[in-house]
Amino acid sequence: MNPHQKELIKATIPILRASGEDLTNYFYKRMFTHHPELRNMFNMGNQANGRQKSALANAVLAYAENIDDPSVLIGVLKGIGTKHRSLNIQPDQYKIIGTQLIASIGEVVGEAATPEILDAWTVAFYQLAQIMIDIEKEMYQENSAKPGSWNGWRKFVIKKIVEESTEIKSFYLYPEDGKEITNYHPGQFISVQVYVPELELLQPRQYSLSSAFNPEYYRISVKRESGIAPNPSGYVSNALHSKSEGDHISISAPAGLFHLEKDSPNPLVLISGGVGLTPMLSMLETNLNNIQNKKTIWIHGCRNESVHAFKDQITTLKEEAKHLETFTFYDTLEDKNESQSEIIQGRVDLHKCKDSILLDQAKYYICGPEIFIKTQYETLVNLNVSQENIFYEEFGPQLINLN
Repeated sequence: MNPHQKELIKATIPILRASGEDLTNYFYKRMFTHHPELRNMFNMGNQANGRQKSALANAVLAYAENIDDPSVLIGVLKGIGTKHRSLNIQPDQYKIIGTQLIASIGEVVGEAATPEILDAWTVAFYQLAQIMIDIEKEMYQENSAKPGSWNGWRKFVIKKIVEESTEIKSFYLYPEDGKEITNYHPGQFISVQVYVPELELLQPRQYSLSSAFNPEYYRISVKRESGIAPNPSGYVSNALHSKSEGDHISISAPAGLFHLEKDSPNPLVLISGGVGLTPMLSMLETNLNNIQNKKTIWIHGCRNESVHAFKDQITTLKEEAKHLETFTFYDTLEDKNESQSEIIQGRVDLHKCKDSILLDQAKYYICGPEIFIKTQYETLVNLNVSQENIFYEEFGPQLINLN
């Protein structure tokens, strides 16, 4: 881009701040009208609840604000790229996005979107698209080089389903072709593709792998979400909970930047809320299997005992690994009994276990809803934990950036 075009992009920043979500809302409607086949690739739950539109608006604004040096966004772009790789996004699809986005800018902004501004945004978008294409090309190549891996979708069989709580089921997924499956880093996810009759669409969703790697199968643990029409955020989880052993689904190879450092000797603090415990369980199992006597703290919060998944497994691990310390918080606790003697009533409060978690050079991992992550992150920072040692993942489109 030339300097004049960059100045034109920066001149649109006030418009993006004021009307960014109006623009992205219009963009998605326009794109799905012209390319209805793309509805099979987008999470229509996040379309309905506005999260995808907000995430795109934030991304477009961030790009405009950093148009002089887009390289400062490389960490965020890699996060988007790893999800795109898991969804098998291809370079030619960026052309569709570009055409629809530029047209949307012209139609939403109106006369203020002069031909010169639209030309500048066209150059800007395809500059960004090329950055993303290059990032994703490298990811596809790295993925192809892994033993047992694949790009795109691969059929798996659900050979076992286990109820972990009143809301969460675990699905044990074995490759239909019986061939090798690739290893993964604890904390990573797979994309699952299922047909949703209510929408008459294929729908992808990302689910964290919830166990240490087993060369025979992948395990995901899925919470049944209650949101159905008019908000389809629960369509895929309900479709999965309706599956039976022996059913087939398509999945992509493991992906994700949120994972443990390999063989790190640092103390480990895992903090989760609700179904956010799934990647943490993979981290915990892998950590206990690979590194003996490494101080590890497990902190989990949920509404009550009935929705508390894997509680017996955590108890067993604690009995076997004396260097593992656990803290469990229930929002509500009725008639506290002997089995609940170690339960802390209320939302997760790190101040109540700060003497245990403030360990020299510890690494802190947080997973859960947006407000949960913000609360725990801010508490750790206030307790003088270095931001460089705090890692987090929000389920769904990334809406928070705490660093």
